[in-house]
Amino acid sequence: MNDSKTRGFTLIEVLIALFILIVALLGTLGVTATVIKGNSFEKMQTDAATLAQEKIEELKIAGTAASSGSDNPQSVYTRQWTVTGNTPASGMSEVTVTVSFTWASKSRTVTVRTII
Repeated sequence: MNDSKTRGFTLIEVLIALFILIVALLGTLGVTATVIKGNSFEKMQTDAATLAQEKIEELKIAGTAASSGSDNPQSVYTRQWTVTGNTPASGMSEVTVTVSFTWASKSRTVTVRTII
């Protein structure tokens, strides 16, 4: 004999399984959104550090004496640099490059210093 009470799933079991699945998927979506936002910020920081390093290399090649300046290498970033001659010793120059950008309505900066 076939007993209809022992075959298949009940409606409540299916609803509970769907509820658990939906909760798990919503949790995954929340984590994914956070990771994407974090990756966006990290990319901007990496780009800013690269722009600072590029300017340091330009100044090394040019052999710039004491000077300062600024530019906007990309629409999102503002780059400022200062070359201080005879620091920390005679014949050496300290170079400071600061790249600024706005992310999440806050001003952010990346500063790179070196001696050439």
